[in-house]
Amino acid sequence: MFTKNNVTIGLEWRFGPSWPGQRCFAKTRRGSKCQRPANKRNGRCRLHGGASTGAKTLEGRERISQTNMRHGKYTKDKLEKQRMNAAKGREIRRELRQMERDLIDGALLDKRWRDSFLL
Repeated sequence: MFTKNNVTIGLEWRFGPSWPGQRCFAKTRRGSKCQRPANKRNGRCRLHGGASTGAKTLEGRERISQTNMRHGKYTKDKLEKQRMNAAKGREIRRELRQMERDLIDGALLDKRWRDSFLL
């Protein structure tokens, strides 16, 4: 603890082991008890207060989802729609190729019919 211009500057845990306030006493990585002063709210220091458990209601979860979404390009429903559209496109192209083969085999369409179009 420091004193400057008659003002005491310091953190509560700088009072030493004889400080009478409530301590955190959470288990540290070293295995000992934390000696930092506890918050009044939860009895733990700011390092050991614990993470939020998150939203519990559907409204809260939706609000968090909307907050974290940047553009929505890769959401599950949009990805599923893209897959369905790609599958439809593949199916249509497959049918068109089959129709082209049938027309060429029936001599209704020339084999080099695409060459007649200027690109």
